[in-house]
Amino acid sequence: MITIGKYNKLRVAAKNSQGLSLTDGNSEVLLPFAEVPKNIELGDDVDAFIYLNKDGNTVATLKEVLATADEFALLTVVSVNDDGAFVDIGVDKDVFVPKREQKKPMELGESYVVYVFVDDQSNRLLASSKVDEFLAHDGYDFDEGDSVDLLIVDKSDLGYNAIINDEFIGLLYHNEVFSMVEPGQRTTGWIKTIRVDGKIDLTLQPSGFSHILDTKDYILEELKVVGEINLGDKSSPEEIYNRFQVSKSAFKKAIGGLYKERLITLSDHQIKLVKE
Repeated sequence: MITIGKYNKLRVAAKNSQGLSLTDGNSEVLLPFAEVPKNIELGDDVDAFIYLNKDGNTVATLKEVLATADEFALLTVVSVNDDGAFVDIGVDKDVFVPKREQKKPMELGESYVVYVFVDDQSNRLLASSKVDEFLAHDGYDFDEGDSVDLLIVDKSDLGYNAIINDEFIGLLYHNEVFSMVEPGQRTTGWIKTIRVDGKIDLTLQPSGFSHILDTKDYILEELKVVGEINLGDKSSPEEIYNRFQVSKSAFKKAIGGLYKERLITLSDHQIKLVKE
């Protein structure tokens, strides 16, 4: 069965006046001549994205689209009307985002993380920026401290909402973010806390004692090369992150350990290697 909104493994079955006929063995779909690449022949197997074009006809493309059905993606608004907005996915038919599916009014030229899906009634692709409605809120398959894949959704008063492993939603608090993040960015994060109410706090820093040990070793090795580092207890979180990509808390624990081992001397804005 040929599935709309997805890539389908199809075979080039025939040529007609409009283009090439692609088949899965049971159904056929048109690959218009404008979409036909060079050196394609009858009998070739292709991965084709299937969608309804502007005329409502089911057609195929071999292009790499920006999003398929049942995916979250950062898409750009290319037009707006009284009923909603249209976002570009890389084919000749833009995807409609009805007003009822907009978390906040969409603006022309702006980009938003949306969930793309096939409308049950029309079979057309639609999108929604109310991504929270398409995510699970229990049945987590991870624990506190686990590494996860994150998709940054948007910025709030508390921090950044992020989709976890394309299944759940979590929050990166502002004081846990020491580098530039923006909607649509995919990055690695860690589960900081799973609250009693099911909400998830995230961090961009690995947690646990092993991370502190790694940071200690890294700082010590750098000190052996340069002798001193212009960072200390009073340095800003941004300065520390820019140098070592760790939080200020992790940095202080690491240098505290080195100090107790009498490997370094400390001041407010400087650490030095103790000479043997």
